[in-house]
Amino acid sequence: MIEAAAALAAAHFAAPLAYYLYARRWLRRPWGVEPREGHTPTITIIIPTYNEAPLIEAKLDDIARQDYPPDKLQIIVVDSASTDGTPEKAERWARQRQAPLEVLREPQRNGKAHALNLALKHARGDIVVITDADSHWPDPQTLRKAARWLADPSVGAVTCLKRPAGGGGVEAAYRDYYNVLRLAESKKWATPIFHGELAAFRKELLEKIGGFPTHLGADDSHTAVLIAAFGYRAIAPEDLHCVELVPRQYWRWRIRRAQHLIQNFAASLRLKTPSRFRPVLYAEAYLHLVNPWLLPAALATALAAGPPGWALAALGLALLAHKPYRTWIAMQMYLMIAALRNLWTKEIMWKKEDKIILRSKQRHNFLLSFTLTQKNSVHVNPV
Repeated sequence: MIEAAAALAAAHFAAPLAYYLYARRWLRRPWGVEPREGHTPTITIIIPTYNEAPLIEAKLDDIARQDYPPDKLQIIVVDSASTDGTPEKAERWARQRQAPLEVLREPQRNGKAHALNLALKHARGDIVVITDADSHWPDPQTLRKAARWLADPSVGAVTCLKRPAGGGGVEAAYRDYYNVLRLAESKKWATPIFHGELAAFRKELLEKIGGFPTHLGADDSHTAVLIAAFGYRAIAPEDLHCVELVPRQYWRWRIRRAQHLIQNFAASLRLKTPSRFRPVLYAEAYLHLVNPWLLPAALATALAAGPPGWALAALGLALLAHKPYRTWIAMQMYLMIAALRNLWTKEIMWKKEDKIILRSKQRHNFLLSFTLTQKNSVHVNPV
């Protein structure tokens, strides 16, 4: 039995490592698309909100700092029955700055995708950009950069690479690994994981797929997968970066995010997708849906094997002192707990969690640090 335990443990760690090393080879590839400087289509920015009063003004300031023609921008805040005055704060912001802003109010909370679909009915832009209130765009050229990639007719959706503000070393270490994969998958053809901090879609394609999916939580990622299934590329370019605020109750937030990704991959496997996309989609589906469970299987087998197996289990515990290993184990735990929670709730609507709010000076210092370090964390040498 000790051999079986060792084999299960080896398979668990070998699969993601092999995928990571193989995916890094895709970084050598040219993009195969032709981004066009100066491409400025009309853009509708949609900010879905629920009790975002502490954050909404900073988010709107983010957008106001963008270097993009104002006459080609439409900004919509769609609020899902906030009880903390979020829509009133947004309207006050617009009055004080004499800025064009549309505030839509849902009478009751039905989930983010429902709110996005309501806003989509009012969208006039050729490109629809979704951005969460709890995120920052560190670069005033963010919209221009997203638009230049969408100038290529083969690109249907664009998202950002991101770094966390908060969450400690576990989240930062995870993001380093994560961002390399998003960039590599994008160069291969498309990535199945998009980010609510910035997700830009061609409006015509959103209408073609029937709007944002309301039956699962990963509305951003699954929308990108649906667009890729129609033959368009869904990419995370290296020049688009966002910052996300991590909740103080990190573990609850991480489990909910894992639930939504699991829903995304379970639904995506039923789609007919282009052959260029399948290696990425199937690999990520395996890593999210199957691979985590090899870990408890290995542990149970080792414990049943007697003293030799106990020694193997003790080695696994000792390795928790090593940060990358500890980070990986934490993420596997979140995925397994999330899979179990999906049996009784999809968490399409959830209790609002307090975010780690960065004050003006803190935000400036963090974004400066982020700008100086982003090349080290994303631009890696292919192997």
